Parts: sequence; structure tokens; C-alpha cells
Amino acid sequence: MSGRLLRLVCTAAVAVGTALAPLPAAAVPAPEPRERSVADLVTDLQRLYREAEEATETYNATEEKLKEKRAEVTRLDTQLSKARLSLHDSRGAAGRLARQQYQNTTNFSPYVRLLLARDPQHALDQGHVIGQLARERAVTVGRLTGTEHRAGELARRARSALDDQLTLAARQKRARDDVQAKLADVEALLASLTAEQLTRLAEFEEKGVEKAQEELTTSGALGEEDRKPTRRGETALRYARRQLGKPYEWGAEGPRTYDCSGLTSEAWAHAGTPIPRTSQEQWARLPRIPLKSLRPGDLVIYFPKATHVAMYMGRGKVIEAPRTGERIKVSPIAAHPLLGAVRPDRRDRPQTARTRKGDDQPPATEAR
Repeated sequence: MSGRLLRLVCTAAVAVGTALAPLPAAAVPAPEPRERSVADLVTDLQRLYREAEEATETYNATEEKLKEKRAEVTRLDTQLSKARLSLHDSRGAAGRLARQQYQNTTNFSPYVRLLLARDPQHALDQGHVIGQLARERAVTVGRLTGTEHRAGELARRARSALDDQLTLAARQKRARDDVQAKLADVEALLASLTAEQLTRLAEFEEKGVEKAQEELTTSGALGEEDRKPTRRGETALRYARRQLGKPYEWGAEGPRTYDCSGLTSEAWAHAGTPIPRTSQEQWARLPRIPLKSLRPGDLVIYFPKATHVAMYMGRGKVIEAPRTGERIKVSPIAAHPLLGAVRPDRRDRPQTARTRKGDDQPPATEAR
């Protein structure tokens, strides 16, 4: 091959290679950002709300433990104050006995004094008195020792309870910060959406609830719908109805705002049946019932971790404090993924039409 031809081939090869070489990164046009689907947005939003509610229930549980610990610290402090006053009195009595013993000290034993006495009967009476004093001294010393031991034990328990209180207070602060962080995530997501996206998101979520509700009701899982509440159940339900329209607020127990378990626990407390404060404890400690046995006043628990609760009102509806930014409202029972149901008044019998008429007050004592 001639030198001229060789140069032409090399030039062509270089040109082809340059044409086929990838463009620099800066020259590659960036793909247009894909708009997130409504389904993705709903999934993310529901996850954030669920995480916020889980954090809220953790906060509520810690708050309840902190209340109990504060009450324990107060009780122990009161007992310790009484024990210290008793200890002061016991020490005073012991001091008086010690002075009496010192003032009555003699080198003669009671037996020698008895032998030397001119009046043996008087000596015997004196010996009886001495014995009585000795017994009183033993009782006083024993009381002093016991009071010292009790005061020391109470002081130890009071210090331990105070340490627990401080630990719970720190845990409560962390739980509060966690709730606020989760809610900030929700707000950030909502703030990033356009008005059109928010509308589509609400419609998509509503259609999902309608579908879930239809599937639940047509499946027969709720059974018959003519069951009557108990007297207590009706009182609790009446209380919940009066709260309709009030704002949701995490950690709140009324009377102006509520979270989900704050509403249900206050309603049943008003009916004379105190129940646990949190939805998780309500699920764990109250008697569980099948959905087909639901009657008005029962509690419906949602999500795998039992982090949401509502009160059943009949006909497939519940009253709930839904989530931040919303108000207490009537919702379909399938508004959230169902976990199960519990009954605070399991031993009470449902009312008949006659017993329900005019019954506005809860009974004085709870059925056992």
C-alpha cells in the first residue's frame, strides 16, 4: 500500500471512530423527570401517616407510664415523710429510756435488792415495775429498729422511682421528637404536590376505601346488622358522637381535640368503664371478638401493629379521629386495613327497646 493510500485509510478510520465514540456526559441530554403516579403518592402518604401514628402511640404509652411513675413517686414521698416522723418519735422515746436507765443505774442487781429489802412485797412490786420497763424498752428499741429499716427501704424505693421517672421523661421527649419528625415528612410531601395532584390523590384514596368497603360488606364478614348496644356502649357511643367535627391532635385526650385512642378511651371512661389509653393496649388487654359479632360501642382496631382504633356505630360505619389535619368523623369500617375488634363491656347484655328508652346515665358499677 502506498504512503498516500495508507494516510487516507488512517484518516477514515479516525473519522469513523470519532463518529461512533459515546458523547461526553455533559452532552447526553438528561431524561425528563417522570411524574409520580397517584398510586405511588397514596402509598407514600399512607406510610408516612402510619409511621406518625405509630410514633404517637409510642408517645401515648410512655406518657401513661410517666403518669403512673409520677403517682408512685408522690405516694412514696408521702410514706417516707410519715416514716421519718415516726422515726423521730421512736428516737425520742429511745432517748428518754436511755436517760431513765442512766439515772436509775445501781451496782446492785434486782435480786440483791430483793434480798436486802425490809418489805419483800414492796420489792416484788418494784421488780414487776422494773420488768415492765424492760419490756417497754425492748418494744421501743424494736420499733426504732423497724422504723429505721422501713425509712431506709422507702428512701431507696423513692430514689429508684425518681430515676425511673427521669428516664421516662427523657424517653417521652424522644418519642415526641419522633412524632414531630414524622409529621414534618407528611407536611413536606403534601407541600410538594400541586392542587391537581392533591385532588387526584384524594379521589384515588376514596375509591380504594369504597372498594374495600364493598368487598367487606358483601362478604358477610360483618354478619347481621340489627344488634343493639349495651347501656354502657350506647353511653360511650353518644359521647363519641358529640365529638364529631373536633380536630385531630396527636397525644390529645379532649375535650377540644383528640387522637384516635384518646377519643375511644375517653368515651368509655365517660360510660363508667375505664380502658387502656393506647390502641395497642386496647387490642392487647380487652376481650377480642369476631367482626360478625360487632355491636355499637365496640372498638375496631387497624393495621398490623394495632396503631389505629375507631368506635363501631353500626351499619358498617365507625366514628374515628383519623389523622393530623382532619376532624373526628363517621367513616366506613374498611377505611383502613382491619386487624380485629375488641369489646370493653363483654359481660354486659345488649339493651332491648324498653331498657334503652330514657337511659342516659351509665350504671354505678361495672359488671364483672
